[in-house]
Amino acid sequence: MKNNLSLRLDQTANSTQTNDSKEKILTGDRATGSLHLGHFVGSLQQRVKLQHQYEQTILVADMQGLTDNGHNPQKVSSNILNVVADYLAAGIDPLKTTICLQSGIPALAELTMYYSNLVSIARLERNPTVKTEINSKSFGRSIPAGFLTYPISQAADITAFKATLVPVGEDQLPMLEQTNEIVRKLNHIAQQDILVECKPLLSKVSRLPSVDGKSKMSKSMGNTIMLSSSEKEISKAVKAMYTDPNHLRVCDPGQVDGNVVFTYLDAFHQDQDYVANLKAQYSAGGLGDGTVKKILEECLQDLLKPIRQRREEFIADRSLLIAILKAGTERSQDESNDVLRQVKCAFGLNLF
Repeated sequence: MKNNLSLRLDQTANSTQTNDSKEKILTGDRATGSLHLGHFVGSLQQRVKLQHQYEQTILVADMQGLTDNGHNPQKVSSNILNVVADYLAAGIDPLKTTICLQSGIPALAELTMYYSNLVSIARLERNPTVKTEINSKSFGRSIPAGFLTYPISQAADITAFKATLVPVGEDQLPMLEQTNEIVRKLNHIAQQDILVECKPLLSKVSRLPSVDGKSKMSKSMGNTIMLSSSEKEISKAVKAMYTDPNHLRVCDPGQVDGNVVFTYLDAFHQDQDYVANLKAQYSAGGLGDGTVKKILEECLQDLLKPIRQRREEFIADRSLLIAILKAGTERSQDESNDVLRQVKCAFGLNLF
């Protein structure tokens, strides 16, 4: 499989053709760790489907990963290929989806610089997504400038690829609003529509809670089930999952809402009629937590085993991962450079 992929990748490495008849999608992840089930249900599954309908670019956002890891850049650099391997294992086809590296596309950093002159500090501080993230990071007064301005960086990413659709959760909608503000300001300066506004493509699945039920699933908080998790790690995580603390005996009626095990069954079990029957039994009394957890574990083991096996194959072939990322990055440079040229012209920076 890998040899065939390498051959086809070589044949298309120098291709810069795009399909203008398809709407363009930009999505991506910060390279701060391997991906987990929250990524899978929230975005990866959707991306695998979207790549057959749209012209899709996935950005490995290593520069944005540095915005809160500048003191520990190894955390970002060491995870770039892990993220690419996760993409491939989940079903992303690099011949249908362009996978590229943010730091390998210089136009993105330059666009960020130009756009930063169109956004006030007060506007960045009002961004609800940024405020929430800052509070969760406990920066205090030491907020890195890069972290405060990462909505501008995201705007550069989106506009550089002329993306019209951006898959996001509802918590990211303020980021797209800020992107479109920048688009309108730049077009006003240019007195023509150089940049295009984007629309959200909302995920049908809300954020997956952590296994302890205390917060969202997060790489940094270590409360996740990774796509690369072993059978033992999956089993341990499921056994530790938060259920209903008042469900002390099997015969007691149990609470389904807020019960992490049922939230995961809703997200991952293929037979939702079966899940509905489990919920009815649990609510009425007569179904134990151990039984429900065993059902969930079997479901997750079946889901993750083939992904884990494919991932192990890809992660063992570092040269292939680099080749895929390099080819996608090089294909992305021409388009982003063209947008950069137009933006510079709008600012009158086209002397040469």
